[in-house]
Amino acid sequence: MPCAECTCKDKITKEQWEGLDAVVAKHKSTRGSLIQCLHEAQELIGFLPIEVQKRIADGLGIPVADVYSVVSFYALFSTQPKGEHEISVCLGTACYVRGADSVLNEIQDQIGIKAGETSKDGKFSINVVRCMGACGLGPVISIDGQTHGRLKSDKIKPILEKYNS
Repeated sequence: MPCAECTCKDKITKEQWEGLDAVVAKHKSTRGSLIQCLHEAQELIGFLPIEVQKRIADGLGIPVADVYSVVSFYALFSTQPKGEHEISVCLGTACYVRGADSVLNEIQDQIGIKAGETSKDGKFSINVVRCMGACGLGPVISIDGQTHGRLKSDKIKPILEKYNS
């Protein structure tokens, strides 16, 4: 069950809380299993709000600060719900010098959210990354793992329309 001060009651089901407790119990006696536990928790729930972090810390018998430090350090962990379609925008040097900032601005304008946010309808999330390893194709974005390269602002709307149906 959610903790008393929970702000995510409407986002996490009873079954997910029970699943989380099972994940924590599985890792409780394995030293150094925090990252694996967090991976499984995020896969189960979709994100790691502070209430989930507290539950994991309590279950593993470690300070919540230790859990939070791992969650906040690794970019693959999220404390906010993600959208149905996850957009990653590369702002690494090669992409940036080729106009990635204007591509990001266009995506934000088209969807109506900023990087790090999820649209109200739950359809899109925007993330900024520092390199996708496709420097020769810059500026580059990835939507649900599909890479789109050599982008300009005017190419964004048609790309997003494919995911908006």
